[in-house]
Formats: sequence, structure tokens, C-alpha cells
Amino acid sequence: MRVIHVITRLIVGGAQENTIASVLGLQGKPGLQVSLISGPTTGPEGSLEKDFIQAGGELAIVPELVRPVHPLNDLLALQKLAAIFRAQKPDIVHTHSGKAGILGRLAAARAGVPVIVHTIHGPSFGSFQGPLANVIFRAAERRAGRVTTHFVTVANAMRDQYLAAGIGRPEDYTRVFSGFPTSPFLTAQNNPALRARLGFAPEDIVVGKIARLFKLKGHDDLFAAAPEIVERNPRIKFLLVGDGEWRGKFEQKARDLGLQKHFVFTGLVPPGEIPALVGIMDILVHLSTREGLPRALPQALAATKPVIAYDCDGAKEVCLENETGYLVRPGDLGTLTERVLQLAGDAALRERLGRRGQEFVRDNFAVEHMVDELHALYLKLWEKRNLAAPSFK
Repeated sequence: MRVIHVITRLIVGGAQENTIASVLGLQGKPGLQVSLISGPTTGPEGSLEKDFIQAGGELAIVPELVRPVHPLNDLLALQKLAAIFRAQKPDIVHTHSGKAGILGRLAAARAGVPVIVHTIHGPSFGSFQGPLANVIFRAAERRAGRVTTHFVTVANAMRDQYLAAGIGRPEDYTRVFSGFPTSPFLTAQNNPALRARLGFAPEDIVVGKIARLFKLKGHDDLFAAAPEIVERNPRIKFLLVGDGEWRGKFEQKARDLGLQKHFVFTGLVPPGEIPALVGIMDILVHLSTREGLPRALPQALAATKPVIAYDCDGAKEVCLENETGYLVRPGDLGTLTERVLQLAGDAALRERLGRRGQEFVRDNFAVEHMVDELHALYLKLWEKRNLAAPSFK
């Protein structure tokens, strides 16, 4: 069975890590030949292209498959993808992300691909953007949805949003949690040397946040709450993991607030270094207002770190209230402040929530489990469509 995955770009990010893990894992299944098509990887977030190729992945780049809306490039990308599918005759095309998800599915339909699967990592429409953009993206998703055999969602929240927009039927959706290699997080240690190297004292409470330094990621709210948090507990320090176009803005914000000693910016960090940084955190906060199901939450829980998350999209499916952490209404800085201070002041509570979170992640987020679920779904879709035995190439 030949399977081609398609994604817009391979930056350092959750959707991209999910896609790479899926492709590499599925390559190990008998009878599967799996490859990946991506647009060019640009931006300050870093690239995973080299890592994917070194791990044995088969990658093709379509230069016209760019993230911004660009009518000419979009048409050319559609034509090139359709030509690739006609030439390679995949049994399944599996798309990821907004632009590649729409163009990839339409191209697969043009080429007569038998089974078309799309993973919804995060919503293409919602309150995070204006009315005109929402009209355009809803229309595009409905059009692509009509040629989609099945949807995979990283959280049931994505299913509910798309069904509400008139895209697909409930039976067209399957939730598959975004698995990752859990072992490095399960064994992560609170390394005193790493803490010291980053400027944290042994008695400091480290509140971590893993996200691109960009809009919709919630850093502004964290900075707005920080003065009161630090005033009430000066031991609290913030560790911001990631890079992005707004780094300079946030570094200046820390200086303007007189809190530069309380904020540590790591810059761009390879995925392999994330477990060590999670290990030195005491709490993780995730304040994004647009996210399917942020991988930072289960990664922190795997390392027994309790989480505080905005109740947005799929966060509540991992941040279980008073079990693995606390949910906060988006923009509610008062509750955010109180929850951070509550956890910072109660080591036993952090331990209880963290241990429960680790159990939850062990049961649900192993990358092998994700790959097995995807493989089983592919086979089920073949059977359901009453297709002839797939070709082995």
C-alpha cells in the first residue's frame, strides 16, 4: 500500500513533529510504503527537514506550496500535487495543516486517489481571526471536506467545531491523540546544573511555557499577570522555550516591567532538548487561543509537571480539572494568577497532579499507540470502501 502524506512546511512545531512521527512509524508496518511531501520550510521557528531525512524519511518539496494565500502559487501547487499523485498512484493521501490540507485533498481527488484522509491539528477558522477570513476558510474546508474519506482529529474539540460548520458527519471522524516518544519525558530529571546554567536558584519555582513567540500563543497574558505573581511570590521565575518574530517585543516587555531577572528566553530549541527543559520546570502554563491539542501539555505531564491551560480547543481533554492541572477561561488573568500561586506554594499538590498526569500520558500518548491507530484506520477504510487488495509497490 502506498501512502503519501502532505504538509505545508516542516518547521519545529507540534503538527510537524506529529506528521514526521506518523510517517516514520508507518514505514515500519508491513506492506506500507510511506513518503512525505512538504512546501518549503521558512521562518524563524527552525526546520525539521534534515532530521526527517536523516531518520530515513522520503521527502519531496513542492516550492509553490507556501503558507500565505497566493492565488498563482496555490494553483501551481494544486497542479503539481495532482501530477505527483497521478504519477505515483498512491492508495492513500493523508494531508496535514491548513494550506496543504485543502490543496492536497483537492489534488488527490483530481488524481483519483481512492482514499483521502486529513488530520485536523488545529482549526482553520474561529474567533482568532476576522469575519472575512472565516468565511473564506470555512468555504474552503467545506469544499475539501466533500472529497475527504475520513478525518483524524487530535482532539474531539476539532471534530465538534468542524461538524458545527457543516463539514462531514460524526462517523467521518476519529480521534487519535498526537503521540510522541514518551520515554525522554518520563525519565526527565530536575537537573541542578541545567537550572544553574539558566540562572535559576535551587529554591526558585520555575513556571515554563513552550510555544512560538508569536500572536495567539498567550505570552501577552503571561506578561500581564507576571507583576502580581512575582510581587506575591518573588521565588517564581518564567522559562520561555521557543523563538519567533515577537521575541524582541517580549524581551523589551520584561525590561519595561523590571522583570528581566524573572524571565529566561531559551531561543530556538531542538526537539531532543525539550525533555531536559521540562525536567527543570515545576509548572507548565499553556495560554494559546488557537491550538488543536498542544503537545506541550502531555509532554509536561509525562514528566510529572502539573499544567495550567486556557480552556481552548482540546486542552480540556488532557488538562483534567483538579486531576492533572487547572483550566482557565481565556483572558481571565485573575484566575491564572491564583492558580500559578496556588501550585507554586503547594509542592504536594504539584506532586499529586503531576503523578496523575503521568499515568494519563502513559496510557494515551505513546507514539507507537498513535502509529498503530493510524495503521488500523487505514485498513478499516480499505475494508469499508470495499476496495480491491491494495497494490504493493
